[in-house]
Amino acid sequence: MKTYILKALFIFTILITKIGYSTNSENKTKKQTTKVALLLDTSSSMSGLINQAKAQLWEIINELSHAKCNGETPKLEIALYEYGNDKLSSSEGYIRQALQFTSNLDDVSEHLFSLTTNGGSEFCGQVIQTSINELEWGGNNSDLKMIFIAGNEPFTQGKLNYKDAITNAKEKDITVNTIFCGDYNQGVSGMWQDGAVYGGGDYMTINHNKNIVHIVTPYDSNILILNKKLNKTYIHYGNSGHSKYSNQAKQDANAATLDEVVIVKRAISKSSKLYKNTEWDLVDASEEKEIDYNTLKKKQLPKNLQTKSSKEIKKYVDAKRKERIEIQGKIQELNKKRKQYVTKKQKESSNKNELESVMIKAIKKQARKKKYSW
Repeated sequence: MKTYILKALFIFTILITKIGYSTNSENKTKKQTTKVALLLDTSSSMSGLINQAKAQLWEIINELSHAKCNGETPKLEIALYEYGNDKLSSSEGYIRQALQFTSNLDDVSEHLFSLTTNGGSEFCGQVIQTSINELEWGGNNSDLKMIFIAGNEPFTQGKLNYKDAITNAKEKDITVNTIFCGDYNQGVSGMWQDGAVYGGGDYMTINHNKNIVHIVTPYDSNILILNKKLNKTYIHYGNSGHSKYSNQAKQDANAATLDEVVIVKRAISKSSKLYKNTEWDLVDASEEKEIDYNTLKKKQLPKNLQTKSSKEIKKYVDAKRKERIEIQGKIQELNKKRKQYVTKKQKESSNKNELESVMIKAIKKQARKKKYSW
């Protein structure tokens, strides 16, 4: 009997070892991901915050595009919530998930531009907990997981205690950062600093009504010309291909409504490794998987490809890939010169954009704990 028990224990030990090895191997081979959940107060006084988020999204993404971990650029996923708006359901705590975690940056821009403000009650603890419950945070221990919650009312509002919500966040290795829109000391008395300290994150304050400063550089016009050429390298396919392709142009137009420099920053993002559209663009898709060109539905392709053979379509995709790589390289080269110019101008002036500056600083600080480098 003892022999059977020993054998059973031996087999059990081997199985556990294999499972542990398999799990560790998966974590090592799985691409590292930066997960950022933006929880934005959309009550009536927060129009300035939303405008800053729209204008500075691309600069934040551009900074993240330079991050490296184990020699690779980590994947980026962004989720978006709005809270504190009377137009939202009271039974849900005036909270709405605008966007689940996605690496489709055009979708992030689209949903930011869809936000509108209205008076309401801001329940910080509840929106943090809702984002923890609803978002797919995953179980990869090497991922960088962050919540950025921004608002201007006391952090203590609502039935759910913010400390209970943040405790649950920490159990999932999620860092909670707080951005108070207003005076530093007012945010401290409103417990925004306490929320950040308890969440292992950073407490930040911004003037959400401050006018955004855009630095125009001698390189911007050439980047804009290249951006138009870059757009022509995209080849839509699939059920949602044409609508996603149209949305790309729409988000260029949305950026243009803010400032020409915002389109420049967006173009730089589009030239980075973080801007991928594998679900609707044949060039990006063909880099990640083998495409069976014989099975493509011709009616879902651009008109100039609908009468082409499978071989001709593949040849066209390959040509556009080469063209895109060349254009993106030129944008990145111009961006190096542009960054030097902007850095020099910023040193000459104490003017810095609010949301962009505080978020980039916090992200870089926390990313180093996950062995990111810039």
